[in-house]
Amino acid sequence: MPPRNCALCHEARAILKRPKTGQQICRDCFFWVFETEVHNTITEAGLFKPGDRVAIGASGGKDSTVLAHVMKTLNDRYQYGLELFLLSIDEGITGYRDDSLETVKRNQQQYDMPLKILSYDELYGWTMDAIVSQVGKRNNCTFCGVFRRQALDRGASALHVDHIVTGHNADDIAETVLMNIMRGDIARLGRCTMICTQGEDTIKRSKPFKYAYEKEIVMYAYFKKLDYFSTECIYSPDAYRGHARAFLKDLEAARPSAIIDIIHSGEAFEVKEEIRATQKQQQTCKRCGYMSSNDLCKACTLLEGLERGIANAAITDRARKKLDAEGPAPENLRTIPFYQPSSTPNPALPVTIEGAHN
Repeated sequence: MPPRNCALCHEARAILKRPKTGQQICRDCFFWVFETEVHNTITEAGLFKPGDRVAIGASGGKDSTVLAHVMKTLNDRYQYGLELFLLSIDEGITGYRDDSLETVKRNQQQYDMPLKILSYDELYGWTMDAIVSQVGKRNNCTFCGVFRRQALDRGASALHVDHIVTGHNADDIAETVLMNIMRGDIARLGRCTMICTQGEDTIKRSKPFKYAYEKEIVMYAYFKKLDYFSTECIYSPDAYRGHARAFLKDLEAARPSAIIDIIHSGEAFEVKEEIRATQKQQQTCKRCGYMSSNDLCKACTLLEGLERGIANAAITDRARKKLDAEGPAPENLRTIPFYQPSSTPNPALPVTIEGAHN
């Protein structure tokens, strides 16, 4: 059978089949349609305005590396007028994050973007290695997820940015929909498919890759020969998300559109008003000032549990009661620096930025 020509330009030889559409296309057309689809996602959602300072959550992995490359490409091509930064969180995982951050530092040079790195150690006084040594691998992803989300907001505050973009792709969002259904998490189910979220005191976050398939992101990185770190986190194999991921892959094999179909289903979910009324209202943490639905935010209760040797104190209600039964927190308890919105500099956090233009 002779080689087929590209289904789009009809001239060059097709060298790949898009997982998302099944089209057989050439490399240049793939680059163009992938970038154009991301551009359409950005413009249709009105994610940015000229002059925005935007931090790209950079881990060194394929998603964030492709995101940095595509954001720079689209910013130049369509004159978004954005000031782009790389923001990395060092969780303190020996043999994984320390190596991936070397990739981020090379990306900083390759894309000519200022880079800010904020570590768990300097923010919380704990590394993930130290946390896992105390709590084990069963619940460690809970700690990392809570700490990482707040660290991103605090790093963005130090950069005085208006917006954080992350490399969450269509597969990630579909997995999250499935996880929230399986856990019966109504509150998160109502917002997990949103392309953009923002709390009253937190920085705007968005997902330009909301409709981009993971396989196509990998193909883009491969054909563009991008520099990224491909090793999986050494603490993630036991994560609950892995079960949703395996299920989703089986669905995708039978029906490639399953990923987008699940996202659209999640978008269609509505939380009844009587259920919404029972959900806790957002306030600010009395200890660190970050957004919370309780007197103490999740990060502060997790940190207090670690400091007092009750590692699962903020994971279950029973453990929280056990922590309360131990009496008030000691006066010398290590705490998180008080949170300041991005418009207000936070002197408690280091603000050294590598590769800054000014």
